[in-house]
Amino acid sequence: MDNAPENEPNKVPPLPSSISLISTLGVVAMLSGFLVVLVYEYTKPIIAENQRLATERAIFKVLPKASSRLTFVIKDGQIKLADDKTKGELIYAGYDAKNNFVGLALNAAEQGYQDIVKLLYGYQPDTGCITGYDVLKSTETPGFGTKIATDEQFLANFNCLDATVNQEQSGLINVIKTVRHGSKNNPWEIDAISGSTITSNAVGRMFNKSGQALHPTINKNLDLLKSAKQQRGDHGQSK
Repeated sequence: MDNAPENEPNKVPPLPSSISLISTLGVVAMLSGFLVVLVYEYTKPIIAENQRLATERAIFKVLPKASSRLTFVIKDGQIKLADDKTKGELIYAGYDAKNNFVGLALNAAEQGYQDIVKLLYGYQPDTGCITGYDVLKSTETPGFGTKIATDEQFLANFNCLDATVNQEQSGLINVIKTVRHGSKNNPWEIDAISGSTITSNAVGRMFNKSGQALHPTINKNLDLLKSAKQQRGDHGQSK
């Protein structure tokens, strides 16, 4: 039986103090931050290993004649042997079973329609040809932007896309550019994908930017790249 007087109003419980609320929020925020850092540190090596494996597969895809490869870094106009964990502009030289040089795999990236598109592409310094690529990262619109990896007509641009270095070895002879679908007239032009102009243009820009920046330095150091595997014997990453 309730012994409280009939006319006594219900008592409202006291509100927590602002100090108590702030302290609670601070603890929750600290725990959330700790969990985010913990997850990041746990997944960081997994992500790095997945990226390494993706790059490894791409190297041998764009250099199908290679059975092994070496990693180099470009710095201050020089090319030096490195490992895959070296910071900087890495390039990958491919060699056949007899340690003969068969080409290079180079990174390229550019802003697409939605995000940065990253490629690894094959380059033949002796002929000046870009000979295909593999998409490492793309979040472009399915069915349009993603056609850069599947459209046969677009991929045919890279049977030998001209990226020849000029005599002064200061850049490319011709600017690599994407042209309107069906209007390609020169081997340094990329015939765009119909309905995917933005992503097609991004591919043209990234190849021109990479070619202008890297190909002259590669040509100046080509003897080093060709002889490195012979000098090191069987050392190097293999398929």
